[in-house]
Amino acid sequence: MTRVRIRRGLLLGAIFLISMTAGNGWAQQGLPTLSLGITNSSDSGDIAVTLQIILLLTILSLAPALLIMLTSFTRIVVVLSFLRHAIGTQQMPPNQLLIGLALFLTLFIMMPVGQEAYQQGIHPFLNDEITRDEALERTLAPIRRFMLQQTREEDLNLFVSLSEIPTPENADAIPTQVLIPSFIISELRAAFQIGFFLFVPFLVIDMIVASVLMSMGMMMLPPIMISLPFKILLFVLVDGWNLLVRSLVLSFY
Repeated sequence: MTRVRIRRGLLLGAIFLISMTAGNGWAQQGLPTLSLGITNSSDSGDIAVTLQIILLLTILSLAPALLIMLTSFTRIVVVLSFLRHAIGTQQMPPNQLLIGLALFLTLFIMMPVGQEAYQQGIHPFLNDEITRDEALERTLAPIRRFMLQQTREEDLNLFVSLSEIPTPENADAIPTQVLIPSFIISELRAAFQIGFFLFVPFLVIDMIVASVLMSMGMMMLPPIMISLPFKILLFVLVDGWNLLVRSLVLSFY
């Protein structure tokens, strides 16, 4: 016991000496500091750079919402959630996997739109060939065209009437603040339609299993325990992931 106490004392003493030495070293070298402040500037360029940084930070904070609302992500993630509930698996596939799959499918579908937006708006702006307003208009043009192709006329008419603006003469005259919510509810409607057709075959399996169990007098046995393996087997035999992803991608063309 005495030797153990001596060793512990020596170990604590060594740690104390090391910490004191490190502290003195930091004190001699000095710690880095960060200071923020507001100062007067007579150069208009400094003000422009500051405003651009604020605008960039604002866009980055809104990037997740833009990704979800202005792309195909909404329809894909809702359909994948419907699929999981239709099969009856509570947490399989997990949420992270479904969101990751929806994200990469969105990147695959939106790649032509993103390339067109970059070539028409962002690339000329970076080369100082067009102004910022022209770059914004050219960048939004392919995205607006994509949203218009996926938006129902009834949904557009709904938000045009709710906004109390004159009826647009053509598609280019539709305000963006009217187009975005119209596109979102159109995507939700399309996702729910696909989800309905996903539920039908699995619902039939549930009904058949429940009827068989009731006819056998096994009413205390949950039908989901018996039907779940059959639903998974059906989904695998028909190559469900291939069919579902193919249908989702082709629904945007």
